[in-house]
Amino acid sequence: MPEYVLRIRRYSPDTGAAARWQDFTVDLEPHQSVLDGLLQIRDRQDGSVGIRSSCQAAICGSCGVRINGRPHLACHTHLESALGTSGDGIITVEPMGNMPVLKDLIVDMDAVHWKKIKRVTPWLVNSEPVPEREYVVPAQSMLDITQSMACIQCGCCVSDCLSMEVDPLFIGPAALAKAYRFVGDPRDGEHPARLKDLAQDPHGMYDCTHCFNCIEACPKGVAPMNQIMRLRRIASADYGIEDDNNGYRHEHAFVRNIERNGLLHEADLLPDSYGGKFHPRAVPALVGSLPAIVKALMRRKVTLGKALGHPHKAPDDVKRIFKVVHQRPERRELNLYVTGTEDEDEPTYARGGPTDGSSAGHTPAERSPNA
Repeated sequence: MPEYVLRIRRYSPDTGAAARWQDFTVDLEPHQSVLDGLLQIRDRQDGSVGIRSSCQAAICGSCGVRINGRPHLACHTHLESALGTSGDGIITVEPMGNMPVLKDLIVDMDAVHWKKIKRVTPWLVNSEPVPEREYVVPAQSMLDITQSMACIQCGCCVSDCLSMEVDPLFIGPAALAKAYRFVGDPRDGEHPARLKDLAQDPHGMYDCTHCFNCIEACPKGVAPMNQIMRLRRIASADYGIEDDNNGYRHEHAFVRNIERNGLLHEADLLPDSYGGKFHPRAVPALVGSLPAIVKALMRRKVTLGKALGHPHKAPDDVKRIFKVVHQRPERRELNLYVTGTEDEDEPTYARGGPTDGSSAGHTPAERSPNA
């Protein structure tokens, strides 16, 4: 039976000692999991190793850890595949990031993850009037929230969130994906209130930096960043919520910028996001950005002519796209999660594929030509 070396990051706050690495060798089959290796270590070599686990079937989300520097479910990661990404033949296992460590591989999820989940009111608020028997929900509306409902609350996305590293108060990808689960549910009666709350919060949905880490980290294909973007679009396009964080104006400035230039002209983006170069809101932002602009000019990342001028104009094809979109009576949006057609014998469920789900039940479903 092959042997694998697991390098575990050990930490016990009771001792007052700094965190350290400790190597263990396990003899298991390649198809067995990293969690199997950790449990063998605790059973046969060192009973003090701290690891949280439960179902061992990638359902409960308890065994989230960082394996070779990336968040994974230990029970869902084969030793063979972990060895393939190790680089030096040693599988490193450490606690997840952005959460306090209680002991070894066990983090305090109550202090960060569950606290933020509670922040978004994670339950359905009945819309009125309440039906006598049951809500009749369109199938496409429930299909729309299938992706966010797949979350098992493992915290892998929280562990790898760059925004949370910079701003620990950021609500976070898991909580915002949970928020979309109810914003996308037509039975909920608090859509405007939920969206306004998340838009106005300086650590809310506009605090996401689009780094894609949460999408790569999620073991269930929930794609939290996608849900955050959908929250923004619904708040902006469907409810017209203008927030104090300038998120609404910033997103609309992006659209106008591309429509005018064909590609992003960054020199206009900042002032346009604040109402224009001479708007009172724009002056402090422009002054504050001067050090970055000067540094970019000195390093020749931009030139003064390109920054002040408009070297690009939108081609006719781009103008035609915007014209078609603007003429639509309502916004269309597809949930890229479930694929398949109703007349198939066995519908295929796949992450990242096109679907006919529509956003939050606000618009009719549109069948994808690729489905």
